[in-house]
Amino acid sequence: MYASILAGGIGTRLWPLSTRQHPKQFLRLLGERTMLQETVDRLTGVAPLDQMYIVTFNDYRDDIRQQLPELPAGNIILEPAGRGTAASIGLAATLIAARDPHAVMGSFHADHSIRNDAAFREALRFAEGVAHQGFLVTLGIHPSYAETGYGYIKYGEALSHTEGLTAHHVEAFVEKPPRDTAEAYLSAGNYVWNAGIFCWRVDRILEEIERLMPEVSAVLREVHAVALTSGGRMTPAVEAAMQRAWPRLRDNVTIDVGVMEHADRIAVIPVEVGWDDIGNWSQMARLFPVDAAENSIVGVAEERHFEVRSHDNLVYSATGRPIAIAGVSGLVVVDTPDGLLICAKSQAHLVKEVADNLQPS
Repeated sequence: MYASILAGGIGTRLWPLSTRQHPKQFLRLLGERTMLQETVDRLTGVAPLDQMYIVTFNDYRDDIRQQLPELPAGNIILEPAGRGTAASIGLAATLIAARDPHAVMGSFHADHSIRNDAAFREALRFAEGVAHQGFLVTLGIHPSYAETGYGYIKYGEALSHTEGLTAHHVEAFVEKPPRDTAEAYLSAGNYVWNAGIFCWRVDRILEEIERLMPEVSAVLREVHAVALTSGGRMTPAVEAAMQRAWPRLRDNVTIDVGVMEHADRIAVIPVEVGWDDIGNWSQMARLFPVDAAENSIVGVAEERHFEVRSHDNLVYSATGRPIAIAGVSGLVVVDTPDGLLICAKSQAHLVKEVADNLQPS
């Protein structure tokens, strides 16, 4: 299997820890390795490093080279501008197809947390076999609660089985639902969270992009013609072709909206792999241990924090300064050299608006 890892996001919902200069995929949020490095580690054994492509922007080229020194330089795909995941994934598929027109590729985000790597790799191996049959395959996450911040996938009849895993026909992709609808999905039992993890033959996804997004396909074909001469690697000639063609793309379109909601032969494999997309501080808080008062204290030495009659808070420090909380509940407090954030967990989605106004574009 080949792998495409999307690593161009700026992670504004985790400001002030994640910034445009140092977005979350290049940070050590949960361990000794950055999120990008953890993603690559997780895929080892499924896709060789030589067959992994990182899709990003020129601003992050040096971060990737520093964090992944053994990755071939020609496997770093630099988009001239962000035009949505349909274009990003299509670009990776184009270069892979120039190298191996019959390849199966997986598409992954560099900023997801997955706690059960072994189960994840097992699901990918099964997905690869289903993809060889011509299906566009997505991994769906068994929902553990009625989340309103994720899209859902409704599935139907079983298509293929392996031990502990089943691929199902996809009946519909559903946008982020209101609470009562999410609870109904949870009760129905045939809905999974849409994690944006895909597996398909490169010829199949490019075929669907051509059918459903002809303007994107025309740009990708122009890049493909040059990529054939480079063996599917990024070279100055391929980069120049992208620079010429990319301005013709005017809209930012996700692969879900542009392709998956309308494509033929789509399969979903429901999985339980300990997945979390760490989309905001409220979601981040779930990943840390809590004390007797259900507070999570991260990065603050025990003798330098104090809590009084406070419950269900996340305190995250990247400065080591003393932090005290008193008489508060349900808060996120994040202290970094770039800024101080205090917000309600229930309003963590507003952090993006804060970051957009405080950070230079």
